[in-house]
Amino acid sequence: MEKGKRQVVVSALQFACTDDVPTNHATAERLVRAAHGKGANIILIQELFEGYYFCQAQREDFFQRAKPYKDHPTIRRMQELAKELGVVIPVSFFEEANNAHFNSIAIIDADGTDLGLYRKAHIPDGPGYQEKFYFNPGDTGFKVFQTKFAKIGVAICWDQWFPEAARAMVLQGAEILFYPTAIGSEPQDEGLDSCDHWQRVMQGHAGANVVPLVVSNRIGKEIIEAERGNSEITFYGNSFIAGPTGEIVAAANDKEEAVLIAQFDLDKIKSKRSSWGIFRDRRPDLYKVLLTSDGSKTSS
Repeated sequence: MEKGKRQVVVSALQFACTDDVPTNHATAERLVRAAHGKGANIILIQELFEGYYFCQAQREDFFQRAKPYKDHPTIRRMQELAKELGVVIPVSFFEEANNAHFNSIAIIDADGTDLGLYRKAHIPDGPGYQEKFYFNPGDTGFKVFQTKFAKIGVAICWDQWFPEAARAMVLQGAEILFYPTAIGSEPQDEGLDSCDHWQRVMQGHAGANVVPLVVSNRIGKEIIEAERGNSEITFYGNSFIAGPTGEIVAAANDKEEAVLIAQFDLDKIKSKRSSWGIFRDRRPDLYKVLLTSDGSKTSS
C-alpha cells in the first residue's frame, strides 16, 4: 500500500436464498471467494441469508431458526473463511439470547477474530415484514468496528431509513457504512415499488456524511405459509455501492446474482470530509428535539 494512502476494496454480494441452510452457506462462500478473487478486502452478505425471509408470517415454529451467538455454526464457518482469505465479513443471523431474540450481525476480521455484535435497533412491523413478532429491539446501540482495513459501521435493513443511525456511526469514526438488507415487493400493494426511494435514502446517508456506503440485498421470489394462506415477496435486489458524495459506483439489477466491487482511498475521503465542514459546523446543542418522539420543545 502506497504511503499516505489507505486503499480499501469493498464488495456487496447478491443472491437468491433457498430455505436450506447448507445450500445458502455454500452460495455465500462461493460468492465471498469470487469477491476475494476480485481483490475485495471487506465483503458484505445480505441480511438473514441462512434461509428464506421468514418474517412474512407470524409462526411460532420459526423461532426454532434462532441460535445463540456463542458457537453459532454460520459465524464459525465464516470465521474460518475470513481467516483463510484474509478478508472481513459481517455475518447476519437470527440470535437467541436466553428468552430474547435479535436480528444481529457479527463482524469477523481478516484473521477470523470476532470483533463483536450489533443488534438491529429499528424493528419494522407491516404486511410481509412482521419483524416485531420475532425480534426484540436491539440493545447494543450503534457501534463501529476497527477492522484490519478500515473502521466500519454496520446497521441492518430498516435501520437504513434512519439518518440518525448513519450519523451516529460516522460520529464514532466509521469510515464506511454497511447495510445488509432483505427488501422487496409489498404483499398488500402490488403497485408499490420502494426500490428507488430506498436507494436514494442511502445515497443521502453517504453524501451527508461523506463516506462510502455498501448495501447487499437478496433477489428471488419467496413464498411463506402464513396464518391466512401464503405470503409472497419478490425481493428486488439492486444492491449497490455509493461513493462519499452519494454517487453510485457499482450496482446490481433486480434479478441476477452479483458480486459488486469498488475501491476507495480512505485518506483522500477523510481529507474531503474534514474540508467540507459538515462535522465542524454541527450544532449538537440545537438538536435536543431529536431526543423526543413528537418534536415537543425540550428543556434547555
